[in-house]
Amino acid sequence: MKIHEYQGKELFRRFGLAVPEGRACDTVDEAVAAYRELGKEIAVVKAQIHAGGRGKGGGVKLVKSEDEARAAAEAILGMQLVTHQTGAEGQKVRKLLVEEGSAIEHEYYIGIAVDRESRMPVMMASSEGGMDIEVVAENSPDKILKAAFSPAAGLSSAEAEKLAKGIGIPDAMVAEAAKFLVGLAKCFIDLDCSLAEINPLVTTKDGKVIALDAKVNFDESALFRHEELNDLRDLHEEEAKEIEASKYDLSYIALDGNIACMVNGAGLAMSTMDVIQLYGGEPANFLDVGGGATTEKVTAAFRILLSDKKVEGVLINIFGGIMKCDVIANGVVEAIKQIDLEVPLVVRLEGTNVEQGKKILNESGLPLISADDLDDAAQKICAAVKGA
Repeated sequence: MKIHEYQGKELFRRFGLAVPEGRACDTVDEAVAAYRELGKEIAVVKAQIHAGGRGKGGGVKLVKSEDEARAAAEAILGMQLVTHQTGAEGQKVRKLLVEEGSAIEHEYYIGIAVDRESRMPVMMASSEGGMDIEVVAENSPDKILKAAFSPAAGLSSAEAEKLAKGIGIPDAMVAEAAKFLVGLAKCFIDLDCSLAEINPLVTTKDGKVIALDAKVNFDESALFRHEELNDLRDLHEEEAKEIEASKYDLSYIALDGNIACMVNGAGLAMSTMDVIQLYGGEPANFLDVGGGATTEKVTAAFRILLSDKKVEGVLINIFGGIMKCDVIANGVVEAIKQIDLEVPLVVRLEGTNVEQGKKILNESGLPLISADDLDDAAQKICAAVKGA
């Protein structure tokens, strides 16, 4: 789950991390009032969307008066902001953050993510703040320092000081910077984050260490431990089909292709998408119905898949382990009867009671194509879509 910058900064405050004073605003008048309340000559008006690169897209403006604050708010609020992370369609700006300007001395990058190899959180730090970290990693990988740390022990002060010194934090501010990094690591662990990124973290001319940005994502599987975080969810920023899928405990991610996939198991879903591409197709989604593929779930999944106007074919790839293939086949048949299926459908079943499952599908009289294995299924759906 993602949250907005202003929400991330509020969480940072809870962990003692310094952030600029600011106000979240829904209207132009609120933005002007926020500038007035801050009482600083220089302020920044920022679009609040779940994407990076807002400044490059015109979503961040420096202002020095109430008139400029009004003009900036009018320009940004309601705009369809396009960045490298939104895609060509962009994202509508519904909220602003107006915050005080900072006398920046230098910009740095700080981020924490989970490293799959070490199976530990890793703090990344770089002197190249303000730049896309992917660009830094590609062009100057030596400028990214890393420190893995135990979730139980947290980031040690010694490791934090080593990182701070390594990226060039001035000696007089190393202790403060190290304390900041330790606090960010605690925030990451305590809130079950999947990402905590500050770009840029800045040192100021008056000797402070401040987070000018806050990108925080949470592990959705751990949200039951943090019910208060659910209130931070902004449904405007999420794909409508993904929201609908979550109501039925379906794992769904929209993609750009035209072949919809319904699979049980994340690993099998990834393999299914790979094989579709191997035979010249493009998957329209990742959809994992989980171990209990009930009729209700399958029906909901079909409706979500077919609500995507790009979909020209559907591939069902189910392994009957916990759920038996005959039960799954009955669920598929009942689901198809309840919806208006106008695109080719290929079904591949494997596992317990597979022969009974295939018999149910073949005798259903429904317009579906049976497949023997994953390769066969992928080739058939790709051919059916191209033929259509």
